[in-house]
Amino acid sequence: MVEVVHEVAHVFSLSLHDRVAARLRTMLIEGQLAPGAKLNERELCEQLHVSRTPLREAIKLLAAEGLVDLLPNRGAVAVKLDEDDVMHTFELLAMLEGMSGELAAQRITDEERTEIRALHFEMLACHARRDLSGYYRINANIHRAINVAARNPVLASTYASVNARVQSLRFRTNQDDRKWQTAVKEHGTMIEALDARDGAALRHVLIVHLHHKRDSVLALLRAGEIYPVMAAS
Repeated sequence: MVEVVHEVAHVFSLSLHDRVAARLRTMLIEGQLAPGAKLNERELCEQLHVSRTPLREAIKLLAAEGLVDLLPNRGAVAVKLDEDDVMHTFELLAMLEGMSGELAAQRITDEERTEIRALHFEMLACHARRDLSGYYRINANIHRAINVAARNPVLASTYASVNARVQSLRFRTNQDDRKWQTAVKEHGTMIEALDARDGAALRHVLIVHLHHKRDSVLALLRAGEIYPVMAAS
């Protein structure tokens, strides 16, 4: 009986810090926690209505994902990338997504293709409503589903780790309507290539898509629109 109680408590604890991690992840991606900002435990506990234990467990998860850096004497800090970091990360990410697409076109099941197409239509609905948060969430699920369909666990783990560090930057690129529309068109081309099981075409459009994301992020970064100048404290 004691073992059962401990197991139930353990599951509840896991589910709680997973929920906290999901909330923090959204806050980081959508810029509610600014890049380079310290994660203030007291304020976050009050905001999320949790104690420090699940919050700290959640922060550890996000650190493992690359969304948070754990720095000596500073604690947890939202990841902040410079131009070189952006160039190098997107360079690798484009190759990983391209490989995912090429393998997925060969290995995807009909059920997976149907699910990805359904997600695509949900994403288009979010775009029509100008629901950027919903659009980005479904968009990320589409990219993740293509990666999963590649059936390569080493590729999947590497992709997840690299992609985590630029999620918030990818979110910001669609705040420009013209670039958002371009991204939507590229997603349509991805669906066509996937339906045709054309690995070369899917690889190409994914790489182009990531290069456009990189260029958009760099333009925003150079214009000072991603990391606003912080006032001295």
